[in-house]
Amino acid sequence: MGSPVHRVSMGDPWSRHMHPDIASERHKQSFDVERLTNILDGGAQNTALRRKVESIIHSDPELSLKDNYFMTQNERYEAGVQKKFRIQMLARRLGWSEDSSELRYAYRALSGDLALGLHHVSLKALRSLGSEEQIAKWAPLWDKFQIISTYAQTELGHGTYVQGLETEATYSAATQEFVMHSPTITATKWWPGDLGRTATHALVLAQLICSGARQGMHAFIVPIRSLQDHSPLPGITVGDIGPKMGFEWTDNGFLRLDHVRIPRENMLNRFAQVLPDGTYVKLGTAQSNYLSMVVTRVQLLLSEITPLLQKACVIAVRYSVVRRQSQLRPSDPEAKVLDFQTQQQKLFPQLAMAYAFHFLASGLLEFFHHSYEAILSRDFSLLPELHALSSGLKAMVSDFCTQGTELCRRACGGHGYSQLSGLPSLVIRVTASCTYEGDNTVLYLQMARFLVKSYLQSQAPPGSTSERPLPQSVAYLTAPDLARCPAQRAADFLHPELYTRAWAHVAVRLIKDSVHHLQTLLQSGADRHDAWNKTTVIHLQATKAHCYYVTVKSFTEALEKLEKEPAVRQVLKRLCDLFALHGILSNAGDFLHDGFMSGAQVDVARTAYLDLLPFIRKDAIALTDAFDFTDQCLNSALGCYDGNVYERLFHWAQKSPTNTQGNPAYEKYLKPLLQSWRSKL
Repeated sequence: MGSPVHRVSMGDPWSRHMHPDIASERHKQSFDVERLTNILDGGAQNTALRRKVESIIHSDPELSLKDNYFMTQNERYEAGVQKKFRIQMLARRLGWSEDSSELRYAYRALSGDLALGLHHVSLKALRSLGSEEQIAKWAPLWDKFQIISTYAQTELGHGTYVQGLETEATYSAATQEFVMHSPTITATKWWPGDLGRTATHALVLAQLICSGARQGMHAFIVPIRSLQDHSPLPGITVGDIGPKMGFEWTDNGFLRLDHVRIPRENMLNRFAQVLPDGTYVKLGTAQSNYLSMVVTRVQLLLSEITPLLQKACVIAVRYSVVRRQSQLRPSDPEAKVLDFQTQQQKLFPQLAMAYAFHFLASGLLEFFHHSYEAILSRDFSLLPELHALSSGLKAMVSDFCTQGTELCRRACGGHGYSQLSGLPSLVIRVTASCTYEGDNTVLYLQMARFLVKSYLQSQAPPGSTSERPLPQSVAYLTAPDLARCPAQRAADFLHPELYTRAWAHVAVRLIKDSVHHLQTLLQSGADRHDAWNKTTVIHLQATKAHCYYVTVKSFTEALEKLEKEPAVRQVLKRLCDLFALHGILSNAGDFLHDGFMSGAQVDVARTAYLDLLPFIRKDAIALTDAFDFTDQCLNSALGCYDGNVYERLFHWAQKSPTNTQGNPAYEKYLKPLLQSWRSKL
């Protein structure tokens, strides 16, 4: 069976021959894989464009990822910068604009293994927080790389708690400048990517002080390195923070500011201004300066975090049909590992999540585009819901993707521990997403505050000032409740309406319970801050249930749009069923707590869940093929399209410098040790 050219890009001799165990899987597909790929891409025209870009990227030897696993940190950094430079040259020659689909597909083809990621984050912040005049002045410099910028928010002493940032921007009316200063060691900017060795400018988040009053966090454009020789400018102390778990190609750095002066015009002023005399003019809400973080979180879900789980599923599922171990019956040959129910139980929920999160992130991106232009025009009515959704869903998706990617790695046994499998780098990379752009616990609790307010709003008496329509994502708080689960047979649990309402019931109960605990403490005389702190564990539980409900609902809504695609819809519905039931069984206590479900019903739900596994098993390879990652993008000896795992793993290992260079430890230590024993014999 031949391999689709667009998927196989390694150029290995084995790629001309499909491993029979993976070839047999592709002979029995129940749906059109190409059609599902088109749906995931948002249309056949997008698939065609993506593959065209991938072909350009993979045909360029300067953009190869194949030696990454054998590089030092310095080599990875230089390779990341070199690839970014090469991509920019290609973009300029081919007319790819900054926000084009082509550049997005190029990023995917290279697995994001590029320097200057924070340059683009800071540009998005400029477009979100800067005035039209500032964007007109600065954006061309960003676009043409006449300057290289980073986004400097996190400090040694503060991360997610942005209000606690200590870097100061004190306005001097006499000179019409801001004096940027790091007053303490903990005010040192710490972690921004591209800061350590690369950036010439930093978009610095700092506490604004004008006319003697603190006005909260604002963003400032600060030059940090000379455009002539790249040396630090006066008052600037900057460098690299040292070794990390991963992201070797990124120079995460530190920055200290010693009374550095910048012009008044360098404060981004779409939502707030400082007049020449020091008067502060507020043009937005207290939350509007956080818009750039919302933008980044929304886009990360679809472009960075979810694809890491998708890749892990591709690698683990493909390897599991090639790897044979043990027997299902004594007289049988060794079985494919994926034929064991326990392996299916490890991998298929992760595959279901990978699809669920794709549709969830796509829906959130649609809502973001709907809201963003209004927010830029200072209509902030949708900002609270957008902020809550981007916070809670980023936390949930990164949590589950981190757990799922590690489960996929473990499911590949010893070979999953090899860097050459591609899995350890995915695990390390997705683990970082639980912290960057906001610690997940803090983000869950930001959504929890939105849920408490929404629930109290839903309980407002008719005619009161608080009675107004609920935001769409929490409208279910006032919907008729399903008090008891009506399911009697396994087939009943495969109805999307039933399990969606089951999740709604649990989420509403937990939200109501969290509000009740909070109000009880307040009525007993507790300080509102203390009361909140003493109920955060309960709020966390409620928020996670709400996020799961939102995800189940988005998956079922995606299925409803596929009425004209019965084969694709059927295979995706099984994944949706599995995702919903996996969550119910993993949180059975929440469904049993108030008698919504009985123990017997949980047993029936488990039967429905287990019955789904063999059906998904038949389409497992096709479902991972539909993600359409090229071999070069996966960069995995275990996950290539042709299934020739062992040949590739052995061949790649030969390229290790430890096999091609001498062994200095032999002459220094091993030889004297061996000879010292020999002399005594």
